[in-house]
Order: sequence, then structure tokens, then C-alpha cells
Amino acid sequence: MGTDRAARAFIGSFTTAGGRGVTVAAVDQETGALSPLGSTAAVANPSFLVSSPDGSVLYAVGETSDGRAAAFDITGPEPRLLGEPVPVDGAGPTHLALAAGHLLTANYESGSVTALPLRPDGGPGPAASVLAHHGCGPDPDRQREPHAHQVLADPSGRWVVSVDLGTDSVRVCELDRQTGALRLHAEAALRPGSGPRHLAFHPDGRHAYVVNELAPTLTVCRWDAGSGVLEPLGETAVVAHGVRGEIYPSEAVVGHDGRFLWVACRGHDSIAVLALDETGEEARLVTGVACGGHWPRDLTLDPSGRRLYASNERSGDVTWFAIDAATGIPALAGSIEAPAASCVVFC
Repeated sequence: MGTDRAARAFIGSFTTAGGRGVTVAAVDQETGALSPLGSTAAVANPSFLVSSPDGSVLYAVGETSDGRAAAFDITGPEPRLLGEPVPVDGAGPTHLALAAGHLLTANYESGSVTALPLRPDGGPGPAASVLAHHGCGPDPDRQREPHAHQVLADPSGRWVVSVDLGTDSVRVCELDRQTGALRLHAEAALRPGSGPRHLAFHPDGRHAYVVNELAPTLTVCRWDAGSGVLEPLGETAVVAHGVRGEIYPSEAVVGHDGRFLWVACRGHDSIAVLALDETGEEARLVTGVACGGHWPRDLTLDPSGRRLYASNERSGDVTWFAIDAATGIPALAGSIEAPAASCVVFC
């Protein structure tokens, strides 16, 4: 099954907007083309997915007001639920990650992060702890309260990082492996009104890049895993100077060799290409290319790092691109229909 799993992708989507739930697709190893094999709507709005390190279990959030988290056994031809979806004791979970024997969810509507211990079969158990965020930002419509949008483990595995759009900050927490307790360690303040959404680490483990939803920019940060401190260094635009209109960046991914970074820009419907210098502390906008659809909610690199996949939520498709190794510029190579697509995960 190892070879089969490596040749499959899983597409998350919003079932309340016509999505099919979790779609399984075969991956052509030569071209990167996706071919849908089937789908399951066993979980409502599985908007974000992550797989276990061995590729045997797929985890999904249920992005609803009574937020849930679920696990699927994906060792067979079709995903099989590992028990009923578990409440996360938070509303509108948008993201999840694995850390220290727990499944973590970022709950956007309630502005919190939840830790759920993993059972022996890999499924999540009842919530062990919920860490509530506090604060607000200057945008009266989007930042009246906390909105945790992403949670992930840092490359060292020692820290849990959560990105909050409502408070213009990134929190660094400790997670107790035994009890599942989350404890706030530090908080990095970003520019007021920037609306940080997602963070991506550099392969060197010493730098991180935060994509800002309320300002079309990327914040370059220095990361110290020893002290658990994130230090913002500056912002870089992700669209050319003078570009106007509705632009809401959604996701950033860093190339495996750390030379390039790509940002999905909703509204502008583009993928920004940024070059990173040798230090990792300077990002330069190279160009932008059309995403091949409308409202790119997520970007994903395939395991080889040679192809980039965009989940275009409002046009209902997933597009893929071949990346030029010298310039980092993606070239559109294909697409498939995927109603209300929200993410792609390779297992």
C-alpha cells in the first residue's frame, strides 16, 4: 500500500457550498495529473486535511459552528471513518495539525486552539484542552475578536504556533504530551490591521513567513527554536505596485530548497512568486501568474517539490503547475473539477 498511497491525493471541500467532502484522486507520477476515484461526505465541510506521518490516517476538520475533527483510515481503496467525528469545543475550525501525540485545531469563529489526544487506532479522542486567544485589531469588520486561522508544530517539534487574524499576532505555545495542556509561551505582534492568516517555515528551521489576509503582504520572520521566539523582520508585497481591487492572500508555501516561495492571492486570482535570498531574511517579488481559476484558497507542493497545486474554491476546480527550477515560475499544466475545493493533501 505504500506505493499506492504515495500516488494518491485527497481534496477537501465545503459540502455546504456543493463540495463532495473528501475526494480521493490518483496522481500521475509523470505529469502530476489528478484523476478522481471517489469521494465521501461523511464529514461536513472538511475544509482542511492533514495526514499521519506514515500516510495511513487522514485527519479532517469539520468547519461548522459546532466544530468537529475526524480521522479516516486510508490504507484501503476508500477512506473509512475511525469512529464518529469528535467535537473540538470550538466554532468554525479552519486548520489542523499533528503534534506530540495530539491533533490540534485552529478554531476561527471562537478564536481558540484545541488539543485532542490520539487514540491507539489513530483517531482523535475528546478534547484535552482549549486555549482561548484574547485581543482584537483595528479592522471593525474582521478584527473585533480573536480569529485563530492556523495551528502547526514548528520544525523542532518543541513548540506549537498559532496564527490569529483577529489579533494581528502569532502565538507560541507549549503542549504537554501527557496531559494535552496548552500553555502560552510567547506572542509575536505583527503590524496592526495586517490580518495574519497562515505561516510557513523555511527548510532551515530558522525563518518563517506569514501571509497576511487583510493586506496583500508577506511578513518575513526570524525563528529561534531554542527560545521559542518569533521575530518579525519586515513585510514584502505579494502583488505588483499599483495593483488595486479585492486581494486577500490565503496561503504561502516554501520550496524544498528554500529558494522560492509562492503565495495564493484570492480576488486577484494569482500565484505570487517570491525569491528568497541565501539568508532567508529577504523576500523579493518576482512575478505573479494566473491561478487558473477563481478564489485560490490553498496552495500545495507535491512531494517532489516540482509541482504546485491550487484549490480554487469559487470556480470549483484544482489546477496544477510545473515549476521552473531556475526561475521558480509555475506554468499551468492541467486542472480537474472539484466543487468548493479548499485544499489538497498528498499521502
